[in-house]
Amino acid sequence: MRKRMIAGNWKMNKTYSEGIVLAQGLADELKDGTGDVDVVVCPPAVDLKGVSEVIEQTSAPFALGAQNVYWEESGAYTGETAPNMLEAVGATYCVIGHSERRDYFGETDEDVNKKAKALMAHGIVPISCCGESLEVREAGKHVEFVVDQIKKDTEGLEITDPSKYVIAYEPIWAIGTGKTATADDAQEVCGAIRATLVEVFGEEIASGIRVLYGGSAKPENIAGFLEKEDVDGALVGGASLVAESFAAMVKSAMA
Repeated sequence: MRKRMIAGNWKMNKTYSEGIVLAQGLADELKDGTGDVDVVVCPPAVDLKGVSEVIEQTSAPFALGAQNVYWEESGAYTGETAPNMLEAVGATYCVIGHSERRDYFGETDEDVNKKAKALMAHGIVPISCCGESLEVREAGKHVEFVVDQIKKDTEGLEITDPSKYVIAYEPIWAIGTGKTATADDAQEVCGAIRATLVEVFGEEIASGIRVLYGGSAKPENIAGFLEKEDVDGALVGGASLVAESFAAMVKSAMA
């Protein structure tokens, strides 16, 4: 049985002090625990240490994740962050391949694959994003497109513990637009992702890898997505910036 996961991607929001306040607020909202749900918060890189300290000091029931990583261990890569740097501040998860990284910064499936391997070598769980544009969906090629992404992103990965790799399906046209894929839309693609994982890793591993939905996920619609067989949680954007909203989504997942 796969554990549900609710992960918050703060994107480029919250200063260091604001991040601490948000993390403290979330720790308070979730002080009674999160049951059988894994919860992750992914603040900007400069906030990681502050949020890590909040988690440690309050014994908060959520884990720390980063929003990006580079695949080299060290060197002349100005502006990048190595896996061991994330490890050193307590990050145990990291988002890779988000559509904003792909669209604005030219991140490719090859890059995503390298990042996944680098993270896993350090015991950090990748939250590997995939998803189609509106143009691809309207052409009826969304399943084919996402399946191709999954095959490229997972090429050569060795997974023995399926809890150590997470996929987030985010239809690009539903990110930050207020448009939301229906639960059936999500299941169609998440089911295809699961079938592809079976091809790549075999039934036993594939059945344990969590597939999240992202794209304007919020307290009002999370329950519908979680009813679907192949949707194991959510990667949350805007709603993760308010402790009460994000906690409400966690509590929905606990139900």
